[in-house]
Amino acid sequence: MDALVTGATNIGGEPLTVIACGAIAREIGAVVAANRLDHVTLTCLPAILHNAPQKIVPAVEAAIAAARGRGCQRIFVAYADCGTGGALDALCQREKVARIPGPHCYAFFRGNRQFAEEADAHLTTFWLTDFLARQFDAFVARPFKLDRHPEMVGMLFGNYERVVYLAQTDDAVLDRRARAIAARLGLAYERRLVGYGDLTPALVDAAAGG
Repeated sequence: MDALVTGATNIGGEPLTVIACGAIAREIGAVVAANRLDHVTLTCLPAILHNAPQKIVPAVEAAIAAARGRGCQRIFVAYADCGTGGALDALCQREKVARIPGPHCYAFFRGNRQFAEEADAHLTTFWLTDFLARQFDAFVARPFKLDRHPEMVGMLFGNYERVVYLAQTDDAVLDRRARAIAARLGLAYERRLVGYGDLTPALVDAAAGG
C-alpha cells in the first residue's frame, strides 16, 4: 500500500491542535507522520456527523471550547464546508480559526481547483474515498436501509451515472471494494489515484503558522 504524501523536514513550532472529521483521521495521521509535524495534536469528531450536517458546527464549536479549556492557543479545523451551508465558516470567523478550503473532502482530495474545473460532471457522480470504500455499509447502505430494501437503490441512485473512487492510497483491496460498490449501485466505475490533494499543504501550512 503506497500513500501519496509529501515528505518534509520536521517543521517545528508552537503546538497546534487539529480538530478533524473522523473520516479523514487516517489521512491526517499519514500527513503528520510523513512531514514530521511532531507539534500537531489531533482531535477527531465522529465521522457519522456527515449524515447529519446540522450537527457538525455545534460539535466543532464544543471541540474548540474544550481545546481552549486545555490551554491550546493554536487551532486548525480539518473540515471542509461539508453541507453546513456556510455555518462552519461563520463559526471559524467568530472563533478566529482557519479551516481547510473546499466544499467537501472530495474536492480537497481531488484538489479544489481541479474539482471546480470538472463541475459539469459532478451532478451525476457518486464519490468514494478510501474511507467510504471501507465503510460504505456503515455509512451508506445501513443508514439508508439498502441492506434490507435493495429496491431503494434505484430511488436513491437512479440519477447517478458513475462512481468515481478518489483513491488516497494505491490499494488493490480498496479498489475491489469500490468496484463492488459501483456494481451494487448499477453504475459505471472510475478510479483516480489522487493521494491527499490539498490536505497536505493545508496541514503543513497550518503547522508552520501560516
